[in-house]
Amino acid sequence: MATQHNQVYEKEKDTPLHGSDDSEFLSEPKVDPEGEGPLVRQLKNRHIAMISIGGVIGTGLFLGTAGALQNGGPVGLVLGYMVVGSICYSVMLCLGEMVAYLPIPGGHIKLAERFVDPAFSFTMGWNYWYNWTIILPAELSAAAVLIGFWNKEINPAAWVTMCLAVTIVINMLGAGAYGEAEFFFASIKVITITGLIILGIVLDLGGGPDHDRLGFRYWKNPGPFAQYNNIAGAKGRFLGFWAVLTQAAFSYIGTEIVAIAAGEAKNPRRNLPRAIKRVYIRICLFYILGTIVIGLLVPSNEPALGDKAHHGTAAASPFVIAIKKAGIKGLPSVINAALLTSAWSAASSDLYTSSRALYGLAVAGNAPKIFLKTLGNGLPYVSVIFCSLFGLLGYMGVSAGAGKVFTWFSNMTAIAGLLTWFGICVTYVRFYKGMQVQGFNRADLPFFSNLQPYAAWYAMIGSIFICFMSGWAVFLKGNWDTATFVTNYLPLALFPIMYLGARFFIYREPFKRPEDMDFITDIKEIEAATYDDPPPRNKAEAIWQWLM
Repeated sequence: MATQHNQVYEKEKDTPLHGSDDSEFLSEPKVDPEGEGPLVRQLKNRHIAMISIGGVIGTGLFLGTAGALQNGGPVGLVLGYMVVGSICYSVMLCLGEMVAYLPIPGGHIKLAERFVDPAFSFTMGWNYWYNWTIILPAELSAAAVLIGFWNKEINPAAWVTMCLAVTIVINMLGAGAYGEAEFFFASIKVITITGLIILGIVLDLGGGPDHDRLGFRYWKNPGPFAQYNNIAGAKGRFLGFWAVLTQAAFSYIGTEIVAIAAGEAKNPRRNLPRAIKRVYIRICLFYILGTIVIGLLVPSNEPALGDKAHHGTAAASPFVIAIKKAGIKGLPSVINAALLTSAWSAASSDLYTSSRALYGLAVAGNAPKIFLKTLGNGLPYVSVIFCSLFGLLGYMGVSAGAGKVFTWFSNMTAIAGLLTWFGICVTYVRFYKGMQVQGFNRADLPFFSNLQPYAAWYAMIGSIFICFMSGWAVFLKGNWDTATFVTNYLPLALFPIMYLGARFFIYREPFKRPEDMDFITDIKEIEAATYDDPPPRNKAEAIWQWLM
């Protein structure tokens, strides 16, 4: 069996398809009379690189670190983000091997069907679709709050409308337009966080207008760890660290978007490994270094960290708090503008990801076939239009009564994201076993890691453990909150219910046996879309290729 599969694989690889035009394979899809056609590979290397960066840098780094610092202290903050960063990187190692080898529409949703079973693909797909569909209106509401930093007199619903229109237009123009927009937005985020980290180091060393050298002052007083909820001793410090862990997990979710983009990536077997290999660099540079700088600049007992009057705006960012304390004027508005572009970027990515997840569900037969309809340029327009309708829920976020209910829906997306990580790791463990049984040499894959399968097991256990412990605070004495309990544990309960329901009442199929797993289908098309990049013509191009 193993020898047979390897021979077929080699035969597929060696079959000449288009001569010198292989790179254009699938660039002009054949749409059937019913309007159903494949996606088109329009995303360039720089698009994929910036999509992977954009998934790492979000409002969690700019704003979410405020609550994390308050709960865990400077050392608890850094440790929490380091632990979850290692889980995130392990997930990306799993994803990297699979999607670089099989960059197909639907990403990990379709791969779950190949290597686990159709019921798991069904569960993964709808869980992932829910995650990004519900978080879309949340980002639109966040954008309205950010604009309110400058003007509180105009009804926030007007800003929701404007941001939703921009998001829909970007996505209706196709994957290429989305890639260009994300390249622009992610570039702003990179420049902003890089500038803030440099500024933070300067301020810490006494380079601000007040010339106050901070050093590690706040690590000594109020201390390296915070006492969570005023609980004394080691218990309070540990719970503070654990609160950071759950917050950090929610900040990192989104790095896996590159898997969904794989079906529309040009030269995927070369560009996807490049993007995934550098994820750890971005985690270290942006999150780890960023949290270290934040812990140096702002004390964990700073009242402004928990100021509800400025919740969701730049004024709640630890960087802005440090800038104000140093006496620098004007920069908060610049940072708020950068946060606004971050919210727009997130909304655009949410619509792109949810529509491609729905398309992937339809490809796997888990959603109505109408969502397979595409335009001549490969745009799954029915999926985009349908998912964009959920953006109207953003108006709930600006309404006092409906806002509370909407917050419950939004909170559930964080657990759904962690369950996606868990599902990716389960799929990889099966992928790894199938390759082992069928005799494939993983070292020959476009992307390969020596840390497997240990990284997969580590991330699988870590992500599901954080899910189980996400609502731990409600079990503290006198701290029970029914809404928090339900929003944290309902998605966790629904995941196995959906899987068992699909397994026993829809598909009734056993797990894919390792010897029966399909590693061959789509290989010919993928190989045809792979080509060598032209050599750089000068040093500038060489540096650009290295960066991207």
